[in-house]
Amino acid sequence: MLSKNQVKLIRSLNQKKYRLQHGLFVVEGFKVIKELLNSHYVLHTLYTTEAFNADEKEVLISEKDLKRISFLKTPHTAVAIFEIPKIKAIDHNQLIVALDDVRDPGNLGTIIRLCDWFGIQDLVCSKETVDCFNPKVVQASMGSITRVNIVYVDLLTFLENHSTAIFGAYMEGENVYKKTFPNQGVLVMGNEANGISEAVEKLISDKITIPRFGDIQATESLNVATATAILLSEFRRSR
Repeated sequence: MLSKNQVKLIRSLNQKKYRLQHGLFVVEGFKVIKELLNSHYVLHTLYTTEAFNADEKEVLISEKDLKRISFLKTPHTAVAIFEIPKIKAIDHNQLIVALDDVRDPGNLGTIIRLCDWFGIQDLVCSKETVDCFNPKVVQASMGSITRVNIVYVDLLTFLENHSTAIFGAYMEGENVYKKTFPNQGVLVMGNEANGISEAVEKLISDKITIPRFGDIQATESLNVATATAILLSEFRRSR
């Protein structure tokens, strides 16, 4: 039987301020938990209805208790609590993806997976971007969060101090299918509704766009995660 304090702690980790306060975050789903257990992430406690063999940090609970601590409508077999890892240094000699105020957890989780897929080591996020340890982000990343260095910075300061090309995704710009991209640089992706902010736009050296091919061309824009996938594919194809 879980204590009230255990339930209170776990439920509190749905909020960023408590994740920062305790240095912990929640992971759900057998596959994602396995990914993190096999990574450099440090397990705090694993609450499960089925044995995971996580030694003394594993606590067997009932399905009723699992429902009390799960953030999912249909809980899986386990809820794990991991320690938030220390931030690593950014490698400025590689291609970096930067997010300017991306708010949707599903979008961030998918972008983390894309960075993992396309070999992007560092994902730089503005401080307004959704927290990568939000349970929905962790779930959507499907374990890729363990292989991408995610750093939250003052984006303006970061870009001002970056010496290589800074690419920005826009509705109008140079056609990505006609451009050759370098091995280094920063690819900036903007907010779902407003795109790249005016302040960040002043630091963009190359505006690029994914052209529309439909006859009517009535679609306003692509989803930010979809656009990130296309642009990273072009960066890697160009290499």
